[in-house]
Amino acid sequence: MSNTTPPPLRTRHGQRSDKTHASFGGIDKSAARNVGSTGPDFVGIARSAEFSELRSRTKWFALSMTALFLALYAGYVLLAAYAPDFMGEPVFGHVNVGLLLGIGQFVSTLLITTLYVRFAARRIDPEVDRIRDTAAGGQQ
Repeated sequence: MSNTTPPPLRTRHGQRSDKTHASFGGIDKSAARNVGSTGPDFVGIARSAEFSELRSRTKWFALSMTALFLALYAGYVLLAAYAPDFMGEPVFGHVNVGLLLGIGQFVSTLLITTLYVRFAARRIDPEVDRIRDTAAGGQQ
């Protein structure tokens, strides 16, 4: 009895196999793509005006929301560093401006996420569906 694995293309008993590929766990299917199959023209889709418009719309939204978030965050950090008296100003009880602005960071993150989800549902997803239908030749 041996703990070694038999070399590829050999059966368990050492005889040469007629197979031209190794199998693993009884799986004999190849992961290689079927060259003869037809599918979406990804290059054509990427070059289309609709896809280009979709990408620019998505980039515009993502970059503007990123700039907004970074401005809010940088403003919070700069206020904490250079205006500690303002940040320590009590609003009510032991709650000060800095605490409220810090909680505002979480609120702004949730707001930006909500805006993106709505934007995607209204402006991106319908366009993606149209592009997908066009690429499939109108068949679903």
